[in-house]
Amino acid sequence: MIEANERRRITVFGGSRCGPETAEYQEALRLGRLLVEAGFEVCSGGYAGVMEAISRGAHEAGGHIVGVTMTQFKSTPNPYLKAIEPSADFYTRLQKLIRQSVGYIALRGGMGTITEISLVWNKLAMRVLPPRPLILLGECWPHALECMREHLVISDADLAWLSFVDNAEAAIAILKARAR
Repeated sequence: MIEANERRRITVFGGSRCGPETAEYQEALRLGRLLVEAGFEVCSGGYAGVMEAISRGAHEAGGHIVGVTMTQFKSTPNPYLKAIEPSADFYTRLQKLIRQSVGYIALRGGMGTITEISLVWNKLAMRVLPPRPLILLGECWPHALECMREHLVISDADLAWLSFVDNAEAAIAILKARAR
């Protein structure tokens, strides 16, 4: 078993409204297990949907799961967390989700997921963070980014910070190669 001080934290972003019947939930469930098997600690926003699925998969594999919650929310954190790090506001929560992680994975979500990805992506591009993987998992991401690129000013150099994968196994392969 990997000691707490040797764990490398991966933060997973994704929709809170993705239920167990959705592909995103099922993929996050598998991803949580695979992250633990690869020796990573799992971190998420700590609530429902993809956050619950990633926590559940990691929990079932015996992993360490951290939920970064927000005191402004009335929602109850999911039951699979081993640790909860409360935050007073959204920005502080985002900083906690980002700061201690050696890599990030995003599954399909909504406005919150886009906000999280955008902040990590911008910090990487501006070199505020040292280089680390930002993996977009799922078939929605290439289309979404192509649309953004068509209507916004996004360069090839900007896109180079992102890795697009179709499944959890491909995300794990990138993390094993690049997350330090």
